[in-house]
Amino acid sequence: MVPLQIKRIIGSIIFLGILAVMGFAGKTWTKNFFAVKERSFDEKIVILQQQIAALGEQVQRLTGESSQVALSVRELQNRKDLREKSQDELLTEAVAKIAPSVVSIVVSKDVPKLEVSYENPFGNDPFFKDFNFRVPVYRQKGTVNQKVGAGTGFIIAQNGYILTNRHVVADSSATYTALLSDGAQKEGKVVFRDLENDLAILKIDGANFKIARFGDSNSLKLGQTVIAIGNALGAYNNSVSVGIISGLNRTLEARDGARVVKLENVLQTDAAINPGNSGGPLITLQGEVIGVNVATVIGSSNISFSIPINAAKEIVQSRL
Repeated sequence: MVPLQIKRIIGSIIFLGILAVMGFAGKTWTKNFFAVKERSFDEKIVILQQQIAALGEQVQRLTGESSQVALSVRELQNRKDLREKSQDELLTEAVAKIAPSVVSIVVSKDVPKLEVSYENPFGNDPFFKDFNFRVPVYRQKGTVNQKVGAGTGFIIAQNGYILTNRHVVADSSATYTALLSDGAQKEGKVVFRDLENDLAILKIDGANFKIARFGDSNSLKLGQTVIAIGNALGAYNNSVSVGIISGLNRTLEARDGARVVKLENVLQTDAAINPGNSGGPLITLQGEVIGVNVATVIGSSNISFSIPINAAKEIVQSRL
């Protein structure tokens, strides 16, 4: 038999071993427990971040949808207004909006002043001197400043800048007078001519002028109602004609003196554009300028053309 003392020693050793094993196991479990807790906390952060991102995307989507809804509401209101108003009301309101900014441009130049005298066509030939035969002969006696042309323009800046066609103000030796809608007359100075696009900018003195509002010519549709306004035939200022957009993206070749100008992507309209209307605005029923009237086909039944306002916007922005 094992002595009692030896049994106690062996029992103590076994007990201490068990305690040691339990201590090691406890440390391992504790470490694993906190690792699991730490991993779980990180996962929760990741999940929370994903939820926040998803919520942000939802907010952006809802914001976009609300903007579209607001835009749709405005569009519906505009359509409702159009339905409720008669065609006459829409036309008169559009013309009233643009008329204060439309100007007639008078082109003047010093031309020879002639006088008539009656002379013997045979001069001092004695054989014919007693026949009393005389013919009228025109002789220059100085010069006189007189009107030699006319066109139209519209004010694009409150400090007096006017957009028109280049061919209206092509003569550098001529003088240009802008006749405003209130009856005032202002001498104009050409500050820019664009040979390629047949556009020009005229400057008059003054401030706080009523300016024309630009529209978007890229949004035009065939059959859309448009209005041309200008100095018809150089004698009837602020004449109004109504028509539709007859064609888009047309190519036009027009003769300007001795040269031929080729214009691309112009608008075709059946609104009457008479000589003198050149440089005037083509507008929508909202009174917005969507074109600069440039030419008409002589002998045609209302085939006229207008330069899209979007083509003029870049030029205007770079020059003002």
